[in-house]
Amino acid sequence: MLVFLVLMVAALVLRASAFLPSVINPDESLYAVQAQAWLRGGWPYVAVWDMHPVGAPALFMAAFTVFGENLASLRLLGVLAVAGTGFALNCAVRASGVGRATGLAAGLAYVACSALLDGLATNAEILLAPFVAAGVALGLRAMRRALRLGEAPGLGRVLLAGLLVGLALLVKTVVLPLGCLVFLLLVVPALWVHALRWRRVAGLALAYALACGAPLGLVALVYALRGDWAAFLDGNVLAPLRYLGMGVPLAQAMRLSVAAGATLLLPVLLACGVLLPNRSACRPMRQAELCLARAALAWLCAASLAVALPGMYFPHYFLLLLAPVSLLAALGARRLARLARPGLMLAGFAGLLAVTTLQAWSMVLLPRLEHGIGLKVQDPPQRVAAALNAGLRPGETIFVVNWQPLLYFLTNTVAPTRYVLPTQLTGHFARVTGIDPEAELARILATRPRFLVLDSGRWGQVAPAAQAMVTQVLEQDYEQYAQLPGEDGSTVELWRLR
Repeated sequence: MLVFLVLMVAALVLRASAFLPSVINPDESLYAVQAQAWLRGGWPYVAVWDMHPVGAPALFMAAFTVFGENLASLRLLGVLAVAGTGFALNCAVRASGVGRATGLAAGLAYVACSALLDGLATNAEILLAPFVAAGVALGLRAMRRALRLGEAPGLGRVLLAGLLVGLALLVKTVVLPLGCLVFLLLVVPALWVHALRWRRVAGLALAYALACGAPLGLVALVYALRGDWAAFLDGNVLAPLRYLGMGVPLAQAMRLSVAAGATLLLPVLLACGVLLPNRSACRPMRQAELCLARAALAWLCAASLAVALPGMYFPHYFLLLLAPVSLLAALGARRLARLARPGLMLAGFAGLLAVTTLQAWSMVLLPRLEHGIGLKVQDPPQRVAAALNAGLRPGETIFVVNWQPLLYFLTNTVAPTRYVLPTQLTGHFARVTGIDPEAELARILATRPRFLVLDSGRWGQVAPAAQAMVTQVLEQDYEQYAQLPGEDGSTVELWRLR
């Protein structure tokens, strides 16, 4: 419990700047709008469309219920998830038979680096990480018991690991390779020492697969009983398949991957320390560290496959790599510290961890201090929402043409469409929805929302047909209500129905 409290405090401190801006990532904004609609009876896919499972909005809804319906609740949920992942990493290290200091170091390294790569947002990769890390910890414990005691994993442990992976799959289905890794950690060492037979492995595999699929299967059943099976199928299967066909070229994928690697350069360099000779005087400890390093490398490979599966390479996708990189960095720092004098080993270990933490913190904090959003400059979405709330009457709607969908949450208005992400309706991801975006846009404009919100600085990213339709409606039926500063020097225009 003390370790979790330490990690919780560290997460609060290192992620404190996440509580200042209202928008960090559009996916997080979408989950907030979904959760708000869900609390009012509008289910995901039916009321607010998305191509992810319902796990993230369900956790957002739980945070709203417990902490209040505000943005601070979402960021606090992120703090809890990050601290939980760090604690699971600590448990994974301890389950492997490696020392407590290394476990705490792995957890703190994850907490610090979680602020990078858009990780300050309470996004899917942040929310699923505790379940995956806990599953890996169970796998590592089974591996150690198999290698040391010749013990095979019991059915209960396999089912528990499968359920943890199933909860992660309920947040994002790219977890599939990581789920396979967890099962391999459970059974391969037992097979290696002949504690398991193949027939038993087949039975455990079936039980594990059923446990993994149970959460998503239960949700599918609920949607089917509600008569919304088609909406569930589209959001969970058909839309992701359409998304897979939109992958970026190989050169761009390589460039984005190198950029993510550069962002994590210091922990990656520390991770390379596992290649150094292990000078531990204790042979069991050397064996434990070797097994943990090999498992962490396998975890890194599985996570890399999960990152690559969608064919797109947004920064937050690479957050899946943080847990195994943190494990390897802690092991690498431990071996580097052993190069110092015996009396200075602990100080060297703590120093390497402190440098990693401060480097990650500075990369996030310094831009915040420089730009001042939420400090000396008022948060643009909050300012725009205040202007809209001043002109809205109960029951009136807004339509965000090409700016932040979080405005629906901040103004507590019902969106006039299921497709609240502008990139999926008027932008370059319109194909993923599987609908006619021009017909949907025409239907929205025909409802005559009280306000239209558009970002003139990003007007060029709107599809030409959508530009023409919106421009015509603005000229005929709307008047400009206000112009307010957006992010990066852009201008947000508010148009009010005449």
